[in-house]
Amino acid sequence: MLLENKNAVIYGGAGSIGGAVARAFAREGARVFLAGRTPEKLEAVAAQIRAAGGLAETAEVDALDEHAVDGHADAVAADAGGIDISFNLITHPYTHGIPLAEMAVDDFMAPVETAARTTFLTARAAARHMIPRRSGVILAFGGPGERSGPMRDYYLGGTQVAFDAIETIRRQLAVELGPHGIRVVTLASGGVPESLPEGTEGREQIAEMIERQTLLGRAATLEDIGNAAAFAASDWARSMTAAIVNVSCGALID
Repeated sequence: MLLENKNAVIYGGAGSIGGAVARAFAREGARVFLAGRTPEKLEAVAAQIRAAGGLAETAEVDALDEHAVDGHADAVAADAGGIDISFNLITHPYTHGIPLAEMAVDDFMAPVETAARTTFLTARAAARHMIPRRSGVILAFGGPGERSGPMRDYYLGGTQVAFDAIETIRRQLAVELGPHGIRVVTLASGGVPESLPEGTEGREQIAEMIERQTLLGRAATLEDIGNAAAFAASDWARSMTAAIVNVSCGALID
């Protein structure tokens, strides 16, 4: 089991990607702490994990609230004896389909401000508990835009800028935390069609667009993301930091 006896905090654990990661972590032996704003959805994921024999706990946490994030991290560390893995997978607000020249500034800035704030807060909270133990893994999700270039046939608004902000924070964290034995890694998917909510306008067209951009003719699945995250968080990847795990099926070219 890749993550046996590890304690993993997953922000946005009720979401499709967060849930997939949580299930993969628990399957590999981690005790998962699901944090989010919707207790009922968190409990549904936790129930699935427990039914499969895993360990899962939930807490209502606003990952944009400094005191809530710090308080939850302190509570987890006190109860579990430390935090080994932290992964922020909360949903960012977004406005898509509108050219930048026609977009309201608040619509553009919303994902950027959310991504930067929550990434900083949750990583800082984890780092403060990992540094004394000289070990830990902080994972991010997204990927830099320059690897595939701006999309030609879809308007992303501030979403890619938000991902680039996460990448800048990830790089800085990797440099500062490396001497303390802490790894910081990004998972980059190029899009996960399964994560698109049912009823999303143009869902099928978006899924087709994601698949069309890949080299393998298929996009990453939720299971793929969970498996890759479990590997990146494990000691099998102990030599990887300041790095991107590319699970885009070739949509992103290294």
